[in-house]
Amino acid sequence: MKRLAGRIALVTGGSRGIGEAIVLRLAEEGAHVAINYTSQRSSELAEAVKQKVEALGCKAITVKADVGSKQQVEAMFKQVEEQLGEVEILVNNAGVAPFEPFLQVTEETWDRTYNTNVKSIFLCSQLAAGRMIEKRYGKIINVLSTASLVVTSPLIPHYQSSKAAAHMLTKGMAIELGQYGINVNAVGPSTVDTDMCTEYLADPEIRRKEVEANPMKRLGTARQIGDAVVFLASEEAMQVNGHLLMVDGGLTVKAAQPEDHIH
Repeated sequence: MKRLAGRIALVTGGSRGIGEAIVLRLAEEGAHVAINYTSQRSSELAEAVKQKVEALGCKAITVKADVGSKQQVEAMFKQVEEQLGEVEILVNNAGVAPFEPFLQVTEETWDRTYNTNVKSIFLCSQLAAGRMIEKRYGKIINVLSTASLVVTSPLIPHYQSSKAAAHMLTKGMAIELGQYGINVNAVGPSTVDTDMCTEYLADPEIRRKEVEANPMKRLGTARQIGDAVVFLASEEAMQVNGHLLMVDGGLTVKAAQPEDHIH
């Protein structure tokens, strides 16, 4: 029996990278999945992921929405409910990480980062929880980062603070929603070799330092993040609540060394 057979899932930012891997792992475990994307450029990518889900024998739809907009989030949930059913598993995966040093961060960059990385979790989770409360069941899983716990670079203070905020939001929601049978947890990846990091990891020296800094001496994979999400979405994690599951090779429990400091 597949662990998520027949469940309805929504994955924000599900058209590529970690989001795509999460969508496919959920489908491999039997879930029907709504794949959120934000731009016309990612429309074709989302459609390709949809076809992969259908090839696994599950239903899938693609839903365009800026998850930092309340109006668009409401429209997205309405479409998902009409075409798939009420969301039982919400994965808040959408995120941005523009590299800018603190003194050069613009108000536009700050607002875009917080809208995508924090406000989207608030908007999507609030809508999903309203439905989940009626069923006394639901799984909300937020994709965070090692930057939720430690300073990972001197060039992304806005990103790090947004992920730390999302971490505390996860804990707050877990305490309030747990009484209704809703589990709220998070996953914290370290650097994962996806298209989001292609340009960054293209520099052989940066890649070498990333690998050497990690206790496992390797980068994480998108599928490993999907595996963690599946666990938190499954019946096996019914008593796990308010937890940030780090999938980082032990990076955040290791004291910094000089070679770790990548500028």
